[in-house]
Amino acid sequence: MAFRTGVRPLTPTPGASASVGLGCAPIGNLYSDVDEGAAEATVVTALERGIRFFDTAPHYGAGVSERRLGHALRGVDRDTVSIATKVGRVIVDDDGEAAPIGGTGSSTVGDLSADGVLRSVEGSLLRLGTDRIDLLHLHDPADIDEALRGAVPALVRLREEGVVRAIGAGMIWVEPLTRLVLEADLDVVMIAGRTTLLDRSAEATLLPAAAERGVGVIAAGVYNSGILADPDGSPYFDYREASPELRERALRMREVCEDHGVTLPEAAARYPLRLPAVEAVVIGARTPAEVAAFPDTERDDIPEGLWSALDAL
Repeated sequence: MAFRTGVRPLTPTPGASASVGLGCAPIGNLYSDVDEGAAEATVVTALERGIRFFDTAPHYGAGVSERRLGHALRGVDRDTVSIATKVGRVIVDDDGEAAPIGGTGSSTVGDLSADGVLRSVEGSLLRLGTDRIDLLHLHDPADIDEALRGAVPALVRLREEGVVRAIGAGMIWVEPLTRLVLEADLDVVMIAGRTTLLDRSAEATLLPAAAERGVGVIAAGVYNSGILADPDGSPYFDYREASPELRERALRMREVCEDHGVTLPEAAARYPLRLPAVEAVVIGARTPAEVAAFPDTERDDIPEGLWSALDAL
């Protein structure tokens, strides 16, 4: 599979990855602080690895991730990269007041109004240092009815005006995202942590709906917060400590993968791409070393028997 034409870079780069993007929440100080130099080096290493799709949001570090991504991409031919960001949250300062447009703050609060979408996009363009956004997602809307009244029509208008090339929604919740697929005129959705070796809940409703409507799916959270990357060193599932049962299952999956000559992270990143409607995966990283360790999702020698063995678990 591969990113669809509407969200790929306008100018292709020979050897670029067709199906992997860099998730930029970690360089926005997710969980722990990342210094400016490491953040820039992470993006540069991704470019060197052939990654040309970058996913960020105002919510990541209250603007820090967008600003750092924009700085790292300065001087890179804009048409050779694709930038995805999000709307639906407003950056605020310590007092809860809206931060200056284009600035950073201390946290974010939800805003699904049309005006909120427009202000958010204006701020993102300034932080990113660009004149357009390739893919604009609605970010974890808490009220789908409100989103359909305010934010979604604003997204459609921005696409019609050429400010963004494609629109979508990004969530961890399957049913609300399925509703948006069915009721909104979206190009792509991003589902986090629900098309994985341990959690396949998006396969029952979301993926069939997306396939029927012609909506592309990007899979994020393919490691379920760490347990599918390293069950021993990072036994976390959905941002909290994994249960003993989940950890035991992940350890057994790792053994099965090793028996087939494949690492668990390789299988975890490759699995969503086998599913109907899933076109690409986004993997987060905070250091160049983490990017360098990204698995090769286009590897063509993974034994078919691995998948049935993992299904059995």
